[in-house]
Amino acid sequence: MSTPETSRFVRLRVELVLEIDDEGAVTEAARRRIAEEAGDGAMPPEERAHAEGAVTEDTAEALAYLVDPFGLVSGVPGVELQQASWSCERIEYDPDSPEWDLGEDDVDGDDEDEQDGTGYRAYPG
Repeated sequence: MSTPETSRFVRLRVELVLEIDDEGAVTEAARRRIAEEAGDGAMPPEERAHAEGAVTEDTAEALAYLVDPFGLVSGVPGVELQQASWSCERIEYDPDSPEWDLGEDDVDGDDEDEQDGTGYRAYPG
């Protein structure tokens, strides 16, 4: 009896809904990060100007600039990040809408969760 071959690669999908209480703080944090990267010589002046404009005009862009997918998994033993992409956008949010049910029924880890491997965990705000 042979075991089927499985891929060593796993796609982890994370969806977060964040409420921004202080847009200025988010924008300033992004601008500081840009300044640090520019100061390290890791960012050409044209790219810096573009990044500063984007994070100043749109808080969602500022937040996307601050998110670090590598930071999410860098401490996980036996894992190496191969590729990451992410984006931020402003949305209308109604926590009572069925559209925003992120699998709250699966929090207890029932059998269905184990069978299909979805492993949803929902953390309502």
